Amino acid sequence: MVIAPFTPRMIARARISSIAAYVPPKLLTNADLEKMVETNDEWIMQRVGIRERHIVEPGIATSDLAKEASLKAIANAGLTPADIDFILVATTTPDTLFPSTACILQDKIGASKAWGFDLMAACSGFAYGVTTAAQMVASGASRHALVVGADVMSSIIDYTDRTTCVLFGDGAGAVVLEASDDENVGIIDFENYVDGSGGPALCMPAGGSRMPASIETVEKRLHYVKQDGQAVFKFAVRNMEEVCRRLLSRTKIQGSDIDLFVPHQASLRIILAAAEKLGMPREKIVINIDRFGNTTAGTIPLALNDAVESGRLKRGDLVLLASVGAGFTVGGVLLRWGLNKRS
Repeated sequence: MVIAPFTPRMIARARISSIAAYVPPKLLTNADLEKMVETNDEWIMQRVGIRERHIVEPGIATSDLAKEASLKAIANAGLTPADIDFILVATTTPDTLFPSTACILQDKIGASKAWGFDLMAACSGFAYGVTTAAQMVASGASRHALVVGADVMSSIIDYTDRTTCVLFGDGAGAVVLEASDDENVGIIDFENYVDGSGGPALCMPAGGSRMPASIETVEKRLHYVKQDGQAVFKFAVRNMEEVCRRLLSRTKIQGSDIDLFVPHQASLRIILAAAEKLGMPREKIVINIDRFGNTTAGTIPLALNDAVESGRLKRGDLVLLASVGAGFTVGGVLLRWGLNKRS
């Protein structure tokens, strides 16, 4: 048997060539929550800065939101689903533990030539996903990679727990990554790390192999998000700043050079506290938590899409993404923005 010689793959810079987002139409406002738990609009706005969030109707799953965002992102890139060869779905709320939501999405959108998988890094999922897909594109292993951040957080939220039910919403964002047609545009660098000791501070205790579903776990409401708010706040502020400083230091870029800072939308207090430590003026920060709440893996692509649609983000802008999530996970991406010229 004659074995063909190994041909090294080309190394190229990857870029985000298109973006799209989708949220379900149903709204859950602070006024609605006042009727469900002991809370009020003033307290919610003061503590986390959320006015309303989008919530799915019964029977709607993460893949349904992902499908809407994905098809639009693919069309915006001037492509068809058949052009996609790699799918990564960042989610904390997969349709099922198996098959993966990436498999379900691949079938729903008709991406017949794609393979892929789910990535679970909670609120850092999108940053981790972009990092992963960028390496696939840069190595030549993928020509057109689809990265989706999508969550139906309402499916794992206890609406009798006022400390968590005010925070989360449902939504999805999707981007297509491909090799850059401009050496000055694309993913510049990334920084990801974890601190597993913080896991108990933000988790869903039951439903895995350690504590499978049982009558007892259901009765104790252990299949919902549990959070130590103070521990999460302190870690998030400290590490949102830290991941940004690591990226800026390594790339020798000044914070003042950043055109747009796009943080994970966990709470307004966390965003502003981290931005203040970085010396980032508010006019450079994308904040849309008031309209969507914390959509976990969906927050950064939703914020990026808002910036594009409002004209705040244009080709050539230097963009810094930063996120902290359950795990604890931390992710940052530095990029030069440049959508596909066809979109």
